[in-house]
Amino acid sequence: MPYSFNWAVKDDPSYNDYAHQETADDKGYVTGSYRTLLPDGRTQIVDYKADDYTGYVADVKYEGEAKEYKPAYKPAGYPSPAYPSPSYPSSSYPAPKYPSPAYPAPKYPTKY
Repeated sequence: MPYSFNWAVKDDPSYNDYAHQETADDKGYVTGSYRTLLPDGRTQIVDYKADDYTGYVADVKYEGEAKEYKPAYKPAGYPSPAYPSPSYPSSSYPAPKYPSPAYPAPKYPTKY
């Protein structure tokens, strides 16, 4: 079944910049391309063809120069808490006392 579509997104504040277009004929031959902005500043462009004989064949190109990655996020230091540490009252119950076992401790044979 023949079809054709294309779409694109370009949103500078969120750094979303990508597009895709594709066309197919009634014999199963598909051609298309897509592009996306990579984190290093380059644009990746993929042109492709697909059919029952050759399968999926892609030609990948890059535009632009890769920029060195420098993370912008710097975690803030953690100051001391604004509230005092909790204090817990001592228990009003005595510590538990466990009786000794009423049977003798086992004796294991030694080989040496």
